[in-house]
Amino acid sequence: MGLLIKNGTVVSAEKTFAADVLIEGEAIKEVRAGIPAEPSHTVLDASGMLLLPGGIDAHTHLDMPFGGTTSSDDFETGTRAAAIGGTTTLVDFAIQAKGTRMRDALDTW
Repeated sequence: MGLLIKNGTVVSAEKTFAADVLIEGEAIKEVRAGIPAEPSHTVLDASGMLLLPGGIDAHTHLDMPFGGTTSSDDFETGTRAAAIGGTTTLVDFAIQAKGTRMRDALDTW
């Protein structure tokens, strides 16, 4: 059983090309044009759409204390929202107070 995404435009770090993407379990099994659909596959037509790898958000503020309150998203809600939007990796921001070392900010966070 798998998910077959047909007729999309795959965007990778090296190139952009027409291809199908076969996902089985939690892994991409194959990326190429013309992957045949099997009866156990769920097939999605991605004609006219871009198929992108997961994005990286290199500056998030999850559960961050600031000005007597905290940011609205914590790690559970923020990472869930990120994943739904296609972001698969994030780097949370550690506040470094003026005159302190970055190592201290990281240790605190």
